[in-house]
Amino acid sequence: MRRTAPSSALAEVLADVGNMEVALPLLAVAMALSLLRSRGRTWPPVLCCAVAVGLMAPLVAGVKAWTDRSGPLGGGGFYPSGHAATAAVALGGALLLLSPALPRAARAPVWTLVAALVVGNGLGLVWRGYHWPLDVVAGWCLSVLLLYAAAATARRTHSGQRNTGDGQMADERR
Repeated sequence: MRRTAPSSALAEVLADVGNMEVALPLLAVAMALSLLRSRGRTWPPVLCCAVAVGLMAPLVAGVKAWTDRSGPLGGGGFYPSGHAATAAVALGGALLLLSPALPRAARAPVWTLVAALVVGNGLGLVWRGYHWPLDVVAGWCLSVLLLYAAAATARRTHSGQRNTGDGQMADERR
């Protein structure tokens, strides 16, 4: 994979999508937009996404300490990829918060863009030699669990309410 990698600058930019300094402000903007659009009614989904992102770092650190897997360039503590998990949880959380407010025609392209950024981040991490592919996949798996738990909890807290298209994540039937 490293031999077929794009330029190191592009791979580095993709890898940087998982930096906390990049991913967390994007999620914070999505949280603020969700709250503003709904006039504060979407605080349970926003809180669930915040808890998911808050749990991500200690979970990743715990698994890294437990496995102490070496990385492509040596050293230990590379499994799972925290950058891959950060990108997936932050961008996925932002998508879950903002997707209901998007016009139906825009949802598929936006979901595709977010998926491309998350996959691009993982590829960048591997192409730059920061992680093995399995490290990235493990980060994604952890983030799916966190996002599913956040979405399920948010839906439960809003049970019985209908989605009014104001950015609420809860109880939307697709």
